[in-house]
Amino acid sequence: MQNSAAKGVTQLLVNWNNGDKAALDEMLPLVYQELRKIAVSRMRHESPHHTLQPTALVNEAYLRLIDQKNVNWQNRAQFFGLAAEMMRRILVNHALERRAAKRGGGAARVSMEVAVNSFEQKDINLVALDEALKNLATIDPRQCRIVEMKFFGGLTVAEIAEVLQLSSDTIERDWKMARAWLHLEISNS
Repeated sequence: MQNSAAKGVTQLLVNWNNGDKAALDEMLPLVYQELRKIAVSRMRHESPHHTLQPTALVNEAYLRLIDQKNVNWQNRAQFFGLAAEMMRRILVNHALERRAAKRGGGAARVSMEVAVNSFEQKDINLVALDEALKNLATIDPRQCRIVEMKFFGGLTVAEIAEVLQLSSDTIERDWKMARAWLHLEISNS
């Protein structure tokens, strides 16, 4: 069941989708703190000298979200699912830029605390994770989206189920399979 803030975001997204430009201004304060919380969580696992700050990550993700032209906004979970994808792209692009600047030096590493025991407390090379997710997307696009929403977006199983219009059991099953597949893929690279 959605709380009143979630219902408010959902209604504002629908209003914005229907052409109400003021809804976007109303929505920003409601989603900003949650986006910032996700960004801080992701950035906590970056190097202390990382040049991308959580605020910059949130701002970039938000700008990309509101620039989406062909999205039929339906609810809060869908919005945060797309935010997860945007944050992934931004972090991976940043890691690739840093790697290129270092002429092939080490890529940014993040901890994948939401993953299975084999991932817990381990640093994951973000570029390797992105490559593994691209490979997973060719095999099972739905599992790739689930990982994006859970790892990069911090969505719950119930929220992911709502976005993908599937049962929570299906999401849990796909999440377990994706984690195991990613563990093998990253371990072998």
